[in-house]
Amino acid sequence: MAVSLDDVRKVAQLARLSFSPEEEAQVIDDLNQMLIYVAALDQLDTTNVSPTAHVLPLENVFRDDALGHSLDRTDALANAPLSGRGHFRVPRVIE
Repeated sequence: MAVSLDDVRKVAQLARLSFSPEEEAQVIDDLNQMLIYVAALDQLDTTNVSPTAHVLPLENVFRDDALGHSLDRTDALANAPLSGRGHFRVPRVIE
């Protein structure tokens, strides 16, 4: 199945895109090249390939939660430009 000019114009309208005639021709060519590539992939024998959601195996890359020393409030506020009543003070952003 080849992509036609009507297909490109319909999708462009749905996506609220506008193309010049030269761009339309380029999009048609690009999409047809993609379809040719997918058709070539369709010819591959995948009988011994198990279905996967990812190319690489997934593993949790986060460290385990561990209770540790936390920063004391006075130390945390020591370098703050403004602080008061145990909090960071920032300029008002809502009027």
